[in-house]
Amino acid sequence: MASNKVVRFGPVAIPTSAGNIVNPPTLTGGTGLAGTNANTYVILRHIRIVNTGASAASPSLFIGSSGGSTASSAFAFNGTSIPASGNPGNYLDWYGLVRLDVADFLTGVGSAAGLVFEAEGEIGIV
Repeated sequence: MASNKVVRFGPVAIPTSAGNIVNPPTLTGGTGLAGTNANTYVILRHIRIVNTGASAASPSLFIGSSGGSTASSAFAFNGTSIPASGNPGNYLDWYGLVRLDVADFLTGVGSAAGLVFEAEGEIGIV
């Protein structure tokens, strides 16, 4: 029986205007594949946002279309302030279980430069 592969995402800088952070890859098939494994999915279990900047900054994450950041697609952190680098607690953690299919984009925006996205989860084939 096949299983998902455990993966690490990032670290990647969170942009100050909405940008894509994670999107499951697509598979176009290949030689010797049974059926049509056309899609993959990602399961996120832990996300950490670290502030490496010199001042407090606030991240917001969204799940939706490419580059999206509408209030109706808000997912995590939603403008929660993270203290400047060097201060205790200069990161935020999210623990849970969320699945992203091929059409789902995890996007993010930060109030200032210096926010870094890191995550752990799984990748699987539909």
